[in-house]
Amino acid sequence: MTKRELRSLYLEKRKELSKEEVITASERIFRRFLSNFFVEKNQKIHLFLSIEKFNEVNTLPFIKYLQEKEVRIFVPKMLQGDIISVEILEDTILAKNSWGIMEPISDEDSGVVDFDYIITPLLYCDPAGGRVGYGKGFYDRFFAGINAECKKVGVGFFKPELFVDDLTEEDVSLDYLVTPDEVLSFKIGC
Repeated sequence: MTKRELRSLYLEKRKELSKEEVITASERIFRRFLSNFFVEKNQKIHLFLSIEKFNEVNTLPFIKYLQEKEVRIFVPKMLQGDIISVEILEDTILAKNSWGIMEPISDEDSGVVDFDYIITPLLYCDPAGGRVGYGKGFYDRFFAGINAECKKVGVGFFKPELFVDDLTEEDVSLDYLVTPDEVLSFKIGC
């Protein structure tokens, strides 16, 4: 199926999830992430702030846990059509942007490119790590500017079943996918 077809299909599937299903599945994804990935003080982890109205995976448990572990946390901010990475602290002020996404009010890009993990939103991920997002290419451009050693970890509610037929050179695949039921690796040799 094409990205467009998969985007439409999985937007609808996600829309059908109840708030309780989103909360429960998000908690399972969080626990599965912790049991499969090593997290320690001073690591640098980039993760998205969930859009509740779109039934995205709730990342609040990740943020609370990472703050307790004294991990450096970075979140995306849209600036001039691209993602910059802003470090957040407990006192960081957030505000909704024009798309209704919470983000830091600061426009200061951290300049960090050597994250340990980038926990990535998605609508769908195929069996080879091909990611389908909202279709604007923000994360593909962001991934192109980071250290190749960074682990790109997608979090999503659905098991990969169908392949994306129209991936291009600009589409950056994920290294891992965490769902409520499993963790899949797309890295060769893992």
